[in-house]
Amino acid sequence: MTADKREVLEQHAVLIQAGRIARVAPDTAISVPPGARIIDGKGGFLLPGLTDMHVHVWDKPELSAYLAAGVTTIRNASGMPFHLAYATAIDTGCLAGPRLITTGPILNGQGPNTQPNHQIVSTAAEARAAVHTQHQQGYRHLKVYSNLSREAYRAIVEESQRLGMTIMGHTPEGLREPGMPHRKPFQIPFREMLQDPLVSIEHMESIVWHALHDEFDEGKARILAKEIAASHIAVTPTLIAHRNLVLVAQSRGRYLRRPGVAWLNPFISALEQPAYKQWSTTAPAERAQHDAFYSQATRIFHEEGVKLLAGTDAGIFTNVPGISLIEELKLLTDAGLGSFEALQTATRHPAEVLGMGHQLGQIKEGYLADLILVQADPSLDISSLRSLTGLVVAGKWLGPERIAQLKRQARSTSYARSKQQIMDGLKAQGAALE
Repeated sequence: MTADKREVLEQHAVLIQAGRIARVAPDTAISVPPGARIIDGKGGFLLPGLTDMHVHVWDKPELSAYLAAGVTTIRNASGMPFHLAYATAIDTGCLAGPRLITTGPILNGQGPNTQPNHQIVSTAAEARAAVHTQHQQGYRHLKVYSNLSREAYRAIVEESQRLGMTIMGHTPEGLREPGMPHRKPFQIPFREMLQDPLVSIEHMESIVWHALHDEFDEGKARILAKEIAASHIAVTPTLIAHRNLVLVAQSRGRYLRRPGVAWLNPFISALEQPAYKQWSTTAPAERAQHDAFYSQATRIFHEEGVKLLAGTDAGIFTNVPGISLIEELKLLTDAGLGSFEALQTATRHPAEVLGMGHQLGQIKEGYLADLILVQADPSLDISSLRSLTGLVVAGKWLGPERIAQLKRQARSTSYARSKQQIMDGLKAQGAALE
């Protein structure tokens, strides 16, 4: 993934030392150091580990699920103190898991999109205080949400710049009033955000809602794509998140019982029961037009040069950690990206957006040794990512037996443990608990 177009180096070897790639060269040109462990790739394809740029982690077994699917870096989009502890434990080798980057608690205002894990700020003073507190707690990334007022959002942007924190999330709309967006414009226009230092905007669904007023207009989508491309703000489409809603509706709920759902967090799944019931009884064709347009808009964004990021919203609804990323990449190719271009959204592009483009996302000398080995070439067929036979995480080799163990660990979920640490997290951010 070092080039801007597909490039495969045959009969090559990678020398890894102290967790980094020391050399990439023809296998006959590398001198094997004494005592080195030799991994025979057996004709497989080695590529950078995958990154999921939009996840929700609730407990340790989910970390195993990501590794078992070849995901070696994740960006958690709703932080609690235990995420900071996980990240430190992973970095120090005390916990097996993908590299974990996390935002702080979601910053939002009162309104229809408010959720219990959101940190509510109504005024500029409250917003500044919240950002400052999150920075003190150890967070270096912020997530903003739809209901923020212009006053609160502007304060978040100013305070984040002062403290050197990044911002991602939904674009704030202001207070949502009856008639929005079809009969009444949003208080905050979408394009106002394109002047701000956002590193990424999340969900094609949210972009179509806010920027296009939920109109399925290809011409307007192309104009918008050009403007986003000019802003250099990346977009995380998360097509799989909406597609899973549609699949639950079309299957009358049977999709909720498909293989792999044992990796979902049991406490969150319990909370999702009303949503499961709602979508299981939704008319199968109700959201099909939306789903098709989100795919079409993703293709247009790609054609107009918007930097796309692979993300899944894994950890909520029925979005399974790890394997959802491979499903998302398949949806990106279905939308019109080539397999190599889809791989870029999960390797080079995330590294660049995370400020780690100089050491992650490519197989290059000096870069971190986060690698995956698959049996077939995913730059020709993205589904080949399902043929994972091994991975290197922070310089350590995990072979087939370890992958099988990770899959078993991914099933060792705990309702009680998850509930306790989530409740502790809500308490730490000042949420009102009943």
